[in-house]
Amino acid sequence: MWAGGPAADPRSVDGRDRPSRNDSLVAQLSTTVGGPVGDHALIGRARFWTPLRVLFLFTVVFLALGWGAKAPCIQQTSAPDGRAMLDWGDGRQYTAMCYSDTVPLYGAERLDEGAFPYKKSWTEETPDGGVETRYMEYPVLSGLYQYLGMQIAKTWDASPLPGALQVVLYFNVIAFGLALAWLVTVWASATLAGRRVWDIALLACSPLVIVHAFTNFDALATAFAATGLLAWARRKPVLAGILLGLGGAAKLYPLLLLGPIVVLCLRVDPMRRTPSAHTGLRLRDIDSGARALTWLRETPDRIRVTSQRPLGAAGVAVGAAASTWVLVNLPIALLFPQGWREFFRLNTTRHADPDSLYNVITSFTGWSGFDGELAHGEAPTILNTVSLLLFLLACLLIAYIALTAPRRPRLAQLCFLVVAAFLLTNKVWSPQYSLWLVPLAVLALPHRRILLAWMTIDALVWAPRMFYYLGLDRKGLPEQWFTGTVALRDLAVVGLCALIVWQIYRPAQDLVRRDFVDDPVGGVVDRATDPLLPWLPEWLRPWDSLRHHHPAR
Repeated sequence: MWAGGPAADPRSVDGRDRPSRNDSLVAQLSTTVGGPVGDHALIGRARFWTPLRVLFLFTVVFLALGWGAKAPCIQQTSAPDGRAMLDWGDGRQYTAMCYSDTVPLYGAERLDEGAFPYKKSWTEETPDGGVETRYMEYPVLSGLYQYLGMQIAKTWDASPLPGALQVVLYFNVIAFGLALAWLVTVWASATLAGRRVWDIALLACSPLVIVHAFTNFDALATAFAATGLLAWARRKPVLAGILLGLGGAAKLYPLLLLGPIVVLCLRVDPMRRTPSAHTGLRLRDIDSGARALTWLRETPDRIRVTSQRPLGAAGVAVGAAASTWVLVNLPIALLFPQGWREFFRLNTTRHADPDSLYNVITSFTGWSGFDGELAHGEAPTILNTVSLLLFLLACLLIAYIALTAPRRPRLAQLCFLVVAAFLLTNKVWSPQYSLWLVPLAVLALPHRRILLAWMTIDALVWAPRMFYYLGLDRKGLPEQWFTGTVALRDLAVVGLCALIVWQIYRPAQDLVRRDFVDDPVGGVVDRATDPLLPWLPEWLRPWDSLRHHHPAR
C-alpha cells in the first residue's frame, strides 16, 4: 500500500510555461545553448540566473544595440573654424538611420541655453513667411525630464570629468534614464506574466527596442503604464491610478488603460461568491470535474475573496489618475499658461502625420484630405473630428466585445485593443509610439512567431522612412515606398486585433488561460464571478448566456 508521496519541495512546484518544450521556434533556438529543458528538471531552483535576471540581461543587450544604432548621430567632427560639431552633414542622420528626436530638440527647445521649459519662448519663421511664438511642445513630465537631463549634462560638462559636446552628454543622460525606464517596463511585465514569464523575452528582445528605445521619451510612459497595471493586478487601485496619471502626464496613452478597467468592472458581480466565481471558470469550461476539485483542494491560495467592490475600485483608480494628472499639470498651467498650452495647441493644429492612415490614403490617391489645403497654424477641424469619432466608435465596439464575450476578457487583451484603435484612428502615429503596444501585445497574445513577425515589420518601417526623409534629390526613396510599409504595419496591427478578438470569443484558445488561470492582470476582477448581468439589454449580454437561457434561438 502506498503510504504517502515524497516530501514536498516547494521549489519544484512550479506551473511555469516551458517554451523550449511547447514552442517549436524556441525549441530550435535552444539547441544553441544545450537544447530544451529536461522532462524531469526541477523548475525554479536556480540561485542566480532566475528568469527575471535572464530577462534583464536580454534587455541590457538589446538596449546596448539600440544605443549603438543611435551612436552615429552623436559622432563629432570639426567645423571650418575648428570648432567641434555633430557630424550631421549631407543627411547623415538619415543615411545612417540613427535619427533621434533628443539630439535636435536640445537646441530647438532652447535647452542648450539652460532655460526652464514652458517659461522660455522663442520665435520661428513659418512657411508662409510669418513668425510665431513657440514654447516646449511636450507634456509636463516629458518636458521636466528633458530639463533634468539638461541640468545633469551641463553639470557634467562643467566638471573635470571627461567631456564631449553638451548635446552628446545630454543624449547619453537621457538614454540612460530611458534604459532604466524600459527595464522597469520589463520587470513589471514579467511580474504580470505569472507562469508565462518567458513570454517577456519578446519584450526584452524586441526589434523595436533597437530602433526606438532612444528615438523619443516614450519609455517613460511604458514604465508608468506597466507599473500602473501591476498595481491594479495587486489590488491597489489608488497606486494604480497615481501611476497611470503620472504616465498620462508624460504621454497620453496610459490614461486610455482606465477605460478597459471600468468596462471589466461593469461586467463583474461582486456580491456572489461561488467556486466558479473564485476561479473565473464555469462548469462547462472544465473538462474534468475531478481535476477541478483536486486543483481547488490543493491550491487554496489561488482562491481570492476580496471586500473590494470592482466598480468602486475602478472609480478610485480613475479618480486617483485624474487627481494626479491635475496635480502634476496645475503648477505649470498656473505659472506658465502659454507654455503649458503649447502641447495642446500643436496637437490641435497639426495635420495628418506621415505615419497616419490618412496620409497613407493621400499618398496613394492624391486625396487632399478632409479639410483640403490649410494655411500654417490653421487647425484641420474636420480631420480632428473624424479621428476622434472613429476612436470613440472603436471604443464602443471594444466595450461591446467585452460585454458579449462568452467569458470575461482579460484586461491586457482589452488594453491592447484600445491602444491599437487609438493609434490606427489617430492623425499622429510617431514611429516610437509602437513601443506602447509591445508590453500589451506580449501579455495579450503570447504567440511568439506572430508577435515577432509584427515587431519585425514595424521596425523595418524605419528604413524607408529615413530614406524618404533624405529626399529624392539626395537619392532617397519616393513617398510611396515609405507609406506602403506603413500600410503593411497597419495591416499587421489589425491582424493582431482580429486574433485577440477571436480568442476573446473562444477563450479555450487563449494560451494564458490554460491550467485554470483567469486573468493575471485583472486585479479585483481576477477569478471573480461572471454573471448574466440582467440589468443589460439582451444584445449586450454574453452570447453563450443567451444561448443557455434561450436554447431555441
